[in-house]
Amino acid sequence: MTIKIILLLVFFVVMLGIGFYSRKHAANVNGFVLGGRSVGPWLTAFAYGTSYFSAVVFVGYAGQFGYKYGLASTWIGIGNALLGSLIAWVVLGRRTRIMTKHLKSMTMPDFFAKRYESESLRVAASMIAFVFLIPYTASVYNGLSYLFGMAFDIDFRICVVVMAFLTGVYVIIGGYMATALNDLVQGIIMLFGIVAVIAAVLSGHGGFIAAVKELANVPSDVMPGAYSSFFGPDPLNLLGVVILTSLGTWGLPQMIQKFYAIKDEKAVHTGTVISTLFAVVVSGGCYFLGGFSRISGVQAAADGKVAYDTIIPMMLSSLPDILIGIVIVLVLSASMSTLSSLVLTSSSTLTLDFIKPLFVKNMNEKKQLIWMRALLAFFIVLSVVIALDPPAFIAQLMGISWGALAGAFLAPFLYGLYWRGVTKAAVWASFICGVGITVANMFFSFIESPINAGALAMIAGLVVVPIVSLITPGLEKAKVDDIFSCLEEKVMVEKKVALPKEEK
Repeated sequence: MTIKIILLLVFFVVMLGIGFYSRKHAANVNGFVLGGRSVGPWLTAFAYGTSYFSAVVFVGYAGQFGYKYGLASTWIGIGNALLGSLIAWVVLGRRTRIMTKHLKSMTMPDFFAKRYESESLRVAASMIAFVFLIPYTASVYNGLSYLFGMAFDIDFRICVVVMAFLTGVYVIIGGYMATALNDLVQGIIMLFGIVAVIAAVLSGHGGFIAAVKELANVPSDVMPGAYSSFFGPDPLNLLGVVILTSLGTWGLPQMIQKFYAIKDEKAVHTGTVISTLFAVVVSGGCYFLGGFSRISGVQAAADGKVAYDTIIPMMLSSLPDILIGIVIVLVLSASMSTLSSLVLTSSSTLTLDFIKPLFVKNMNEKKQLIWMRALLAFFIVLSVVIALDPPAFIAQLMGISWGALAGAFLAPFLYGLYWRGVTKAAVWASFICGVGITVANMFFSFIESPINAGALAMIAGLVVVPIVSLITPGLEKAKVDDIFSCLEEKVMVEKKVALPKEEK
């Protein structure tokens, strides 16, 4: 117990110290929300990765999908690394940074308003972001509570309140830069922690080969050895999880906002490599670990069903105290980095895209900072209230949030960066599809899994936006040309970056 407490205290002191150190960077709105658009490659990459993976992935998703799909759940981590990190940076990173700076946009709703010349889109997007980031935040609190309960045997409500308070302090004081610096420290902890935990768990089963053999002997209705096979017992549903958790990041405001803050071209190249490797280790490691859940003991819930959220804590409960302490700091790091990103995104979006344009149009910079900090505290309190009495288990909460947000925002944001022909009506259609499919499925359950419903919402948006754009009036050509002019500007680069044309 002493080891666990010491590790936690050191972690909290470092985190709060970074918050106070970063307060000089949060003196204005641009600094508070985007770190002055001067965040380097390592900070940006770790901010992206740590915001991506939280206690939801480690406890909820790794446990549930590892139990359902066995070792094949590792494909989810591979998808997160390739589609959710590598390709996302290549496709979105540079263009997002260029166009958002040209439009002087600091949030995703602000991008929609300026890209499509519609204040109503700004308001609608800000409300969608605010409403559906709340269950996401609650799921992170909820996931962490299971591990704290296992390690310290204390009421999970205490864990939730303490974590919320500490997150609020360093984000309110230091803004985006405090979040980014803490993400770097937390990301390093996650990298070393996940490797140590996997090694310890496999060692407890006699090593990797012995553990796989044991998993192959687990009975399955599909085929012998299904849980140690290449694609697992249910490849189709596994694909739905890969799509939601990988492609979904392309439409999440708290993820996309990391590209807004990129410093320069070097940060794009380096950040792409770092964030991809980070995802391979952390996400791949989490799902790989979860793949062995069926041989590690599974606890049944009161209704006789599998208690997915207890699987990973049970797998770890027999580890030595020092490793349990590392796991706690690992998951705490993952969770607090995600929480800080969520609350910062929500408070800035609500202030800049809802309250300022609708109610306090002449809000000066000082008042904007006050509003953002106040709403940040409000958002944390509200999500804590939900976390103390969650309506569903972790993966459902996160699936609902990701489905609605990515279903609504992914298509109009992606197409808006590349295609001049996207119309306002198409953006509205995407908003309606994303939120409509997700909410309707919550009440009518026409798709059993909220994960698959979220994947469907994203795919629907990608199909609906071009169709609606082709049959509805477009934006004024001159204004669209001006928006895209930033991509055509000539810049001087070194020959190692781009080959010159040969003179005839």
